[in-house]
Amino acid sequence: MVARINTVAFSGIEAKSIDVQVQIADGMPSFSVVGLADKAVAESRERVRSALHSLGLSLPAKRVTVNLAPADITKEGSHYDLPIALGLMAAMDIIPLEDISGYYVLGELALDSSVLPVAGVLPAAIHANSNNMGLICPYSCGQEAAWAGDMEIIAPKNLLQFLNHIKGTQILSIPKVNTERKDNKKYPDLKNVKGQETAKRALEIAATGGHNLLFIGPPGTGKSMMSSCLPGILPPLSAKEALEVSMIHSLAGNLPEGGLIRERPYRSPHHSASQPALVGGGQKAKPGEISLAHKGILFLDELPEFARQTLEVLRQPLETGEAVISRANNHAVYPADFQLIAAMNPCKCGYLGDVSMECSKAPKCGKDYLAKLSGPLLDRFDMFVEVPAVALSDLQKTSDGESSGIIAKRVEKAMQIQKSRNGDILNSSLKGEILENAAVMSDNAKELLLNVAEKMKFSARAYHRVLRVARTIADMDEHSDKIAVSHISEAVSYRRAI
Repeated sequence: MVARINTVAFSGIEAKSIDVQVQIADGMPSFSVVGLADKAVAESRERVRSALHSLGLSLPAKRVTVNLAPADITKEGSHYDLPIALGLMAAMDIIPLEDISGYYVLGELALDSSVLPVAGVLPAAIHANSNNMGLICPYSCGQEAAWAGDMEIIAPKNLLQFLNHIKGTQILSIPKVNTERKDNKKYPDLKNVKGQETAKRALEIAATGGHNLLFIGPPGTGKSMMSSCLPGILPPLSAKEALEVSMIHSLAGNLPEGGLIRERPYRSPHHSASQPALVGGGQKAKPGEISLAHKGILFLDELPEFARQTLEVLRQPLETGEAVISRANNHAVYPADFQLIAAMNPCKCGYLGDVSMECSKAPKCGKDYLAKLSGPLLDRFDMFVEVPAVALSDLQKTSDGESSGIIAKRVEKAMQIQKSRNGDILNSSLKGEILENAAVMSDNAKELLLNVAEKMKFSARAYHRVLRVARTIADMDEHSDKIAVSHISEAVSYRRAI
């Protein structure tokens, strides 16, 4: 007899069906797992053996073979423990196979038969629901799985609970969606930023249209602080976006217990981050920072201090909204539609332009520092903002500026204008015919943009980025249908000739 249990393997955020086939046959006593299993899966033999032993069950003195089909897909992770254990119990006639054949199963086993949490339960539950099947998962992941929709979920704490549930002597409760928000983070308020009105205006424009922004200024001017305020002026994720973002974080193993991520992610990796850490990869092709920032913000402080090769891999995801990870034995695609906010000093010492503090190598040090960033990468920023040193008189002011809450209302209002016109697309993502129809300019605005583009030698990408920023400024200007000269002028002022 061959017992067959359904489980999943992950390729990016996509879950693929895996058939766990368990056979107990005559022959020399052995326990082998085949089907391109990695070390974690191969080690499941000992975890499963010990878990069954804790229930008073022993494997028969026969040849036990577990095949994970299809055999040409790499099987990674510890979530194969539970399906292998249930397959063995079905093959040993301890549980009826028909009682578990309508479920996908995943979970890690402890030596005492406890079912431990695993990554990827949410995408697995969505995959099971799309195939009109139920899910058997760890108890601590039950609320996470419940977000996948109306489906049957069995979430035991240990194997004994599951056996009692199957026999009807103990009925496990059905996991419910946890509506309590556990990711309600407190971000700095823009009202606490003294001065820097131009930079705050640029940050509001970037938030409204989803534009990439680069702050340039000496140390201590508030670049990092203003960037950390950005999530506080953005609207929460929609239901569809929250589910998509949560699937990525579920695979990474950092989803809040029982809940979804409903606020826009804000990721700020250190400048020593490696290329796989930023883009994703490694032996198991895990999502990187740009995918964890999907539908949110990726903040890169001290931009030139990142390895140049690491920064260059951002160019393609910034255009396509995807992180494609290709390895000799693995290929994964993760969503990576993020907003890039970066900050940098004007030079190595940080005080270029300040005669009293700049180093003896100025202005060459500034050119050398900027040369660490390639032209194609800089061309992917929509806005460049100079952040000067804060005047001491501004620091002594007691009156607060506009709060993040007030600015957030304006941002959300202008976002609704964009989405109603563009079909749920922000201005930063407009392309082709949709951009032409949305960014209608007055004759004077057309002439101004053409003259500036010729004088500053804009690339086609830079031209369209200025146009998108101008469209956002017009949307913030109380339903301005056409882009006016003032909108083009402000958008051009955020464009730096590098």
